[in-house]
Amino acid sequence: GPSPGRLPAAGEEGPAEGGPPDHSYSLSSGTTSEELLRKLNEQRDIIALLEVKMKEMKGSIRRLRLAEAQLREEIREKDRLLHAASAGTRKRHGL
Repeated sequence: GPSPGRLPAAGEEGPAEGGPPDHSYSLSSGTTSEELLRKLNEQRDIIALLEVKMKEMKGSIRRLRLAEAQLREEIREKDRLLHAASAGTRKRHGL
């Protein structure tokens, strides 16, 4: 028959009776409203933590992009100085 917590799609068979549920989040038919509420609150807590982590990661990405831009600018400046120095050396040596 259908697995606990969900109905099989057309043409799909559920797991054998007594087999494991299809998903770790599947619910047995005897789940109480208190258990459902506890699971829902756990999921909300997880989502809230993930949102905090996402904001932290966005901040890190922003800082890394700024650092990258600063490093690229430093490299461009050093390349200009090296180019100018090597051009001056070639002129002094008549190359």
